Parts: sequence; structure tokens; C-alpha cells
Amino acid sequence: MPSLLVPDCLLLFIILLPSSFSFFHSYHLTSPQSFHLRSDVLRSTSSSDPTRPSYPIDPLPIRIGHGYDIHRMSPIETSLQPLIIAGIEITHPPQKYLDTTGQYTGTPNTIYPTILGCEAHSDGDVVYHSIVDSIFGALTLPDIGQVFVDTDPRWKGANSEQFMVYAKEVMDRYGYELGNVDVTLILERPKVAGFKPGMKDNIVRLLGTNEGRVNVKARTHEGVDSTGQLRAVECHVVLTLVLKA
Repeated sequence: MPSLLVPDCLLLFIILLPSSFSFFHSYHLTSPQSFHLRSDVLRSTSSSDPTRPSYPIDPLPIRIGHGYDIHRMSPIETSLQPLIIAGIEITHPPQKYLDTTGQYTGTPNTIYPTILGCEAHSDGDVVYHSIVDSIFGALTLPDIGQVFVDTDPRWKGANSEQFMVYAKEVMDRYGYELGNVDVTLILERPKVAGFKPGMKDNIVRLLGTNEGRVNVKARTHEGVDSTGQLRAVECHVVLTLVLKA
């Protein structure tokens, strides 16, 4: 019986075809603002992934992380996007914004009643950004700006929830779960007391935890500096990660 000869190039195609289909199936392409690559495929195939350092991440029983973020606030006609905090749009009546240069009123140092928005490459969610940074910090990984670079067009106007989802995946990858997280939001105005329960619910959902492990506090800046003058919003986060049993 004559032997069957298969050209080398065809044999290689047959071998690689199944894995090729699997690889391309892992991509989820949508609009530029919601562009997403399934992170487990993207990160596992990237030799430059900042969350996979060359040094070992020791399995310590408890790890502590701190995160901080600040974003400029400005009238909505300048920011071009609303104020989003912990996934909640902070709707509010016009605020008394001091127009120091006269850009909006024509007269310097005049009060300009306006809806405020956040200036940022993504949606500028200071709470989500601070939590992500605290998770990366607890695991001795690079900061959020190195993982989600602010010049990358994929993150232009992006919903920061996807950053939280990825940070949770990284935490799981190294065998950790949330111990607890304490959020301190610093914002002169608009007032956010009525929005805090929704913020907490979002954090609980995204980190796969319960209400007894998540705290959200808010305070003003007593009129001091840019935050006290309604020109910025800040956030500090402290959290613990606990090694899974």
C-alpha cells in the first residue's frame, strides 16, 4: 500500500489550526471605548505584562495596600463628561464654581453656577482607580498607570469598572481575596451622602465580597486648596488582601 505524503506546510497548518481558532475566539471586539481583550489570554501571552513580574510574589498570609487618585473637576462644557464615582454618576444642581480667569463669565474671580464634570483620559473614577492601585500595591505590582496607560486609545472615556474586574482577576491569580477595604473620598461639593450606598454596592459586587468588608467614607477639604475650591476630587484607599485557604 503506498504511503501518504503530507507536505510540511500542510501538516503545520493542521497542527496549528485548532489553537488558532481558540485564540481568535478569545477576542471580544466592540466599539473603541469598550474595546476589550479577554485578559487571561492577553496577559498570559504577553511577555511585557506588568502584573507578571520576574520576581516571585510570596504567599504572605496578609498583604496591605494603599491607593490614591486625584482628578481635575471643571464645568461640564470643559470636562465633556460627568462626575463618576464608584460607578455612580453624581447628578447635582449647579454649583458655585469660582471662575478665577474669567473663562466662563468674562470677569475674573466671579462665581459661575455650573454642573461639574471630571477631566480624565478614562471616566476618571477616583474610587475605582484608587482601589485598583491599592490591590496592585498590596501585591508589589506596578501602579495602575503602567497597566492601563493613559495614552492608550482603548481607555479613552473607558468605564473604569473594567479596571476593577481585571484587578480582581490579578488578585485571584495570586491566590488572594479581599480582607477589607476602607475608602475615603475627598470632595468639597457636590454632596455625595445619598450616593454612598450605591457606591458600596458596586464595590462589593466587583470584588466578590460582602458589605461587612467594604467601607465608604466622604469628607470635604474645608475650602482648602484645589479640592476645597471645587477644582479637584481625591480619594484614598487602604485595603488588606488575605491568602485563600
